Amino acid sequence: MAEIISPQQTPIAAAVKPYDIIILGASGFTGKYVVREALKFLNAPNSPLKTLALAGRSQSRLSAALKWAASASGTASPPQIPFITADTTDPNSLSHLAAQAKIILNCVGPFRLYGQPVVSACVDSGCDYLDICGEPEFMEKMEALYHERAVEKGSLVISACGFDSIPAEIGMIFHSRQWVGSSAPNRVEAYLSLESEKRTVGNYGTYESAVLGVANADQLVQLRRSRPRRARPAIPGPPPPKGSIIEHQKKLGLWALKLPSADSTVVRRTLSTLTENPDGLPGVNENPEHIKKRESFWSSMKPAHFGVKLGTKSFLGLFPTIMLGIFLGLLCKFSLGRWLLLKYPSFFSLGFFKKEGPSEDEVASATFKMWFVGHGFSDSSLASRGNMKPDTEVITRVTGPEIGYITTPIVLLQCALVMLNDRDNLPKGGVYTPGIVFGPTDLQERLQENGISFDFVSKNALSA
Repeated sequence: MAEIISPQQTPIAAAVKPYDIIILGASGFTGKYVVREALKFLNAPNSPLKTLALAGRSQSRLSAALKWAASASGTASPPQIPFITADTTDPNSLSHLAAQAKIILNCVGPFRLYGQPVVSACVDSGCDYLDICGEPEFMEKMEALYHERAVEKGSLVISACGFDSIPAEIGMIFHSRQWVGSSAPNRVEAYLSLESEKRTVGNYGTYESAVLGVANADQLVQLRRSRPRRARPAIPGPPPPKGSIIEHQKKLGLWALKLPSADSTVVRRTLSTLTENPDGLPGVNENPEHIKKRESFWSSMKPAHFGVKLGTKSFLGLFPTIMLGIFLGLLCKFSLGRWLLLKYPSFFSLGFFKKEGPSEDEVASATFKMWFVGHGFSDSSLASRGNMKPDTEVITRVTGPEIGYITTPIVLLQCALVMLNDRDNLPKGGVYTPGIVFGPTDLQERLQENGISFDFVSKNALSA
């Protein structure tokens, strides 16, 4: 029988953190997969994860999630892991939660509805916070509201630690470092291809976040206008052409559709932070060896304009995404339209999203490929010669398993393990993007060891 802890018990002193990690929302669609991933590393050899707790509103659902995760990971019986009652509408329960954890892994979305109280509790207690958010407004709002206090309290708050946006961020950093010597990229396009032997089914939480994001797009615009303009990196060459919305990328064998992507905004924020801090962010108790490693790492990073496109092998494969975009644009403006979109996700997404989520077979059969196609200059000095066109193309690729339920838990857990293992070399606190914090760490190597590959594909001269 797992230990059950209620928020009414005696508060724990802020300095005492009995749990390395608490997973909040552990019984949700994605949360139970995060639990399964965490069990692989709990008390495993060389793992820094020694203590784990699960948090949510329902003890019975937490128990069911733990049983499922243990069974799915090949464990005969569930381990003795404490359950903690917590609700995002109950600040006291969140304060009690954050007081007990070194790191909170937040899996409760949409984050625009439920995320801020969790961030607030973590910052107040000095607890580190990671989530799987892909909502630009939430991420940028948390930075605006909590960054200074998080620095003061020693709380690292990092969103987008799932498929949104680690493959794009670490993939972009990996790509950039292939431009060696005096060569330099001008623009990098990421082409995301989702593949499956069975019909692909998306995460309903992702769909709900997209609906609410489109419905409240004006709030993101207002937020950005209200904040000081961030520094922009110096990118060699002219701004990239806008290009067409639909593209036939013959080299990759894909038809591609330009997307408004959280990945793009997160990468841009990382590049802005790097422009303001060219050597990266110093660690709270960083050793001299790591200082040299960090400075050397970022000195080889070359910024570029970045965008994301959804790729499919046939033109018709883009049709469901195009239709969903049309439905979102037409219906999100009205409360009735939003209700219809959220009530009937399968209809409006032509079957790609459904409330009950994918089956185990559908999850197991799915994979992703993210191709990074960079155009730039064999010598950065060429970019200053009038309207000189890029003369070099570099292609890299990130590949991995299904994005929502397998890749996301892998990424989230590896980010948490880096924090547990290497906390002295990370910033004291603040609200940051994953790339600027985890770039100089061994996160890429950890991901590669757990099924997410980073590969150099080709480097070619472009014809004039």
